[in-house]
This record gives sequence, C-alpha cells and structure tokens, in this order.
Amino acid sequence: MHAFFRLISRFRRDQRGNIAVIFVIALVPILTAVGCAIDYSRASRAMSSMQSALDSTALMVSKDLSQGTITTANIGTTAQAYFSALYTDTEAQSPTVTATYTVANGTLGSTIQLTGSASIKTDFMQIVGLPNVNFNTSSTAAWGANLLRVALVLDNTGSMNDYNKIGALKTAAQNLVTQLSGLAKNNGDVYISVVPFEIDVNVGNTTANLNASWLRWDLWDPNGSCTGTYINATVMSYAACLGHNFNWHHVGGTANHAQWNGCVGDRDQSNDVNSVAPSSQPTNFVADQDTSCPAAPILPLTYNWTAVNNTINAMTAQGATNQTIGLQWGWLSLLQQSPLNAPAEPTVTGATYQHIIILFTDGLNTGDRWYGDLSDTSSSVDNRMKAVCANAKAAQVTIYTVQIDTDGAGQSAVLPSCASGPGNFFMLTKPSQIATAFAQIGTSISKLRVAR
Repeated sequence: MHAFFRLISRFRRDQRGNIAVIFVIALVPILTAVGCAIDYSRASRAMSSMQSALDSTALMVSKDLSQGTITTANIGTTAQAYFSALYTDTEAQSPTVTATYTVANGTLGSTIQLTGSASIKTDFMQIVGLPNVNFNTSSTAAWGANLLRVALVLDNTGSMNDYNKIGALKTAAQNLVTQLSGLAKNNGDVYISVVPFEIDVNVGNTTANLNASWLRWDLWDPNGSCTGTYINATVMSYAACLGHNFNWHHVGGTANHAQWNGCVGDRDQSNDVNSVAPSSQPTNFVADQDTSCPAAPILPLTYNWTAVNNTINAMTAQGATNQTIGLQWGWLSLLQQSPLNAPAEPTVTGATYQHIIILFTDGLNTGDRWYGDLSDTSSSVDNRMKAVCANAKAAQVTIYTVQIDTDGAGQSAVLPSCASGPGNFFMLTKPSQIATAFAQIGTSISKLRVAR
C-alpha cells in the first residue's frame, strides 16, 4: 500500500510531459485568434467592395435624378438595381441598400445618401459564439454645389497624324465633354476650356487681340528666314531663331500686324512657367509667326458645348512639341485675369471649385523658344515643363496627364510626376485606348462630387 502512494507522489511531481499539455491548452486561443483575423479580413474586403459599389451607385442615381431620367419616387428602386448589379461579392449575406434624398436648400446642393449593409458567415469565430460579422458603410453624392473648371490641353503636333491619333483624340475629347457637361444641374456648374498646342499656341488674330496690351511685338517678323546648326532652323520663327542664338534674315518690307496668324510663343523666363498677369514686357506674351501655328485657337472657359466641340473638331496636326506652353495656357484659362479672363467664382455656401487640367500628348518635348532641335527630346524643355507643373499643383490645380507612344519613343521623363498622383497618369500605346483613358478621367472627375 505504501508503495502505491509513493508511486502516485512521484507521478505528481514529474513535470517532463507538462510542455505538451501546456501547448495543447495554448493552441486553442492561438488558432481562434488567427481564425478571427481571417474572418475579419474577409469582412473588410467585402466592405471595401461595398464602398466602391455604393460610390458608383450614388453617382449614377444622382446623375439620373438631376437629368430627369428618374423621379424622387424611383430613387430607392433605382439605387437597389444599380447596387445589385455592381456589388457581386459572393460571400456577403443579404446585402441591402437604403437611400435618403435631401432636396437643394438655398445655396446648398441636393444630396443622395446611400447606406449599405451585409454580413459574412464566419468560419472560425463561430467557435466563440459569433456565427456572423455584420458590416455597413455609406456614400453621399452631392450636385449643384461642387463646381468644375476643366482645361483640355491637347497635342496638335505633326506626329498626331500618324495612325489617325488626331481623329481618335477628337472623338475621345468630345465624349469627355458630353460626360462632364452632363454633371451640370445649372448653367455654369461646369466650365471647359480647350488649349490646342504645338511649339506655340494660337490665341486668335482678332481685332481685340491685335490691340491687346498683353502682347509684345518686338520678336515678331513674318518676313524672313532663320539659319542655324539645326536642320529644322529654317522653320523657326523670329522669336525662336533669336532664342536659339541663330541668324535671322529679314526679307524686307514693312510688316503689318494684320499679317499676324494669332500665334503666341513662350514668355520670358521665368514667366514662361508661372501665372503672373501680364503688365510689362517681361510678363507680356510674345506675338509669334510660327508657320505651324495650331489651326484651332484657344477657347476660354465656357459652357457653350457646341463651341467646345467645334474647337475640338477644328484641330489639325502640325508642328513640334512644347508641352510647357500648353500647360501654362491651360492654367491661365482657369484664372480671372488677362488674357483669358475666366468667369468669376462667386462664394457659394457649401460649394467647392475644382480646377483641373487634362494634358494629352503623343510625344516628348522637342522644342520651345530657346531649346531643342524640334525633332529630338530636349531635357531643357522638360525642365521648363517640370517647373510649370510644380507651380500649377502648388496653386491647387489638379493635373491629369495622358501619353500615347505609338513609335517606341518611351515614357516621358516628366508626365508621370507632372500628374497630381499615380492614378492621374495614363500611358497608352494604341489610339483605340484614348477613349477609354478619357472616360476613366471623366469618371474620376465625377467622383470628386462624391463625399463619404
């Protein structure tokens, strides 16, 4: 009997197998914690997908309502139909959406608030008595309050003729105009300007411009030719010829300003990359006589959509590439100052003005008033462009850049960083992709009107 008790006592004191027992006991909460993380990750993914579906649904319902496609009585059923089509997460149980419409009140715009909810059936958390994880999120679309000012800065250089890129650009740009103009509840909610560019821009040889105080004529001569070390020097204007330190040969005769073709070149540095209003020779704009001047003059901000589409349709392809001047004039078109005098932006309670530049180009910078041979990429022109991009973004202008490379020249050294973010730069290789890129930009701009 005593031997039995001694055996029990030794077993009680023996700790050699305790580690296995402790491990088994600890394994349960460890596995439970890991399982909970997995279940919550699934729920988080499903909620993120729901948020995206709600954002798109809110935007589409608000557009339908603002355009009269549906009435307020149809908001709930329309929202549910859009949401059901967009939200396809197979793990979400019983997804539902509710809509709340608030009519415009005074200066405050109309809103539609959507709230979505669903649940995820758990795989691990049910062990601890939680068979489901419920989640919900919401999105609000507002219109008539956030106001858009958009500059279309469009490449009209000679290479745009290749593969009919100019034709594809016209179609895509006009589709974007339709997309953005459809966001306007009232005239003036959306304004669009058009800035066709090559090495220069065309402001139009109107009587008002011929007599404008913001023009300078000291670098204008329509009667002469340039000789220099570049084979393309012969097509340079007087301003570009002198800027490159080449030789200008005046043919003779008295030049009449009525001969001016409306072309304008780069301002003196550093006013070629800023938005200072013209007031003296260094800040005034250089009247130029570029033989490849864009056929379509700049169109200032307007909501005359026929005029916008007519300007786009009038574009032709010729000349070298100077994205700097296109960006500067796109920026100037958004400002209430000479020479383009954008419409005033009266203070509206609850309203936000969005200033946006969309730059499209098919090539790399090849020349400006001072740099480049008009054929090969010029890092000096790139540096001028970097400066105007930085200055415009510092002034709270949102920039989208689109590059199409059909000849293997490679990605621009400037365009990705010029864009306001990685999602604002588009790299294309086929003309057929232009329409898709512009549609995505339109959707991105539209979502600026969605507030969570």
